Amino acid sequence: MNATVEFYPPLSRFVCVWALMVMLMTTGQLFADPDQLATLRKGSISEEADPPRMMTAENKDIKRKRNYPMQPPIIPHKIEHYTVNLNANKCLTCHSRRHTGDSQAPMVSVTHYMDRDGNFLAEVSPRRYFCNQCHVPQVDTNPLVVNDFKDVDTLLKSQ
Repeated sequence: MNATVEFYPPLSRFVCVWALMVMLMTTGQLFADPDQLATLRKGSISEEADPPRMMTAENKDIKRKRNYPMQPPIIPHKIEHYTVNLNANKCLTCHSRRHTGDSQAPMVSVTHYMDRDGNFLAEVSPRRYFCNQCHVPQVDTNPLVVNDFKDVDTLLKSQ
């Protein structure tokens, strides 16, 4: 016999949720004072603050070491006016197979020329066309939160 037992019928769930809401509202814990909330932007959430200035992207054109296998390389130059949409991809004017000889930019990985079945294509695969999904430019700034990330080489040395 394949019977399904429901421990909390729908009405019981409603009663439990309603009782919890009443309990939280009476203790004052349901609605917090917006001015008492801690935020990364260091201001009240009830007022519109001026956005922080955009950081200047690094423009060193120097390859960085990758922190883990299969990490997408970062973009070592500015891309603020690059168009990457359905009709155009500014990245490919330097990084496509046919332009790397003139631009001396590294060619995109051969994996970008493969379809989902592993077949090689003449052009970049539509799955890999929007570069900013994986590749990002860098800015020189202090981190917002503490980061204790260790790359794979550091982890292997510590064992």
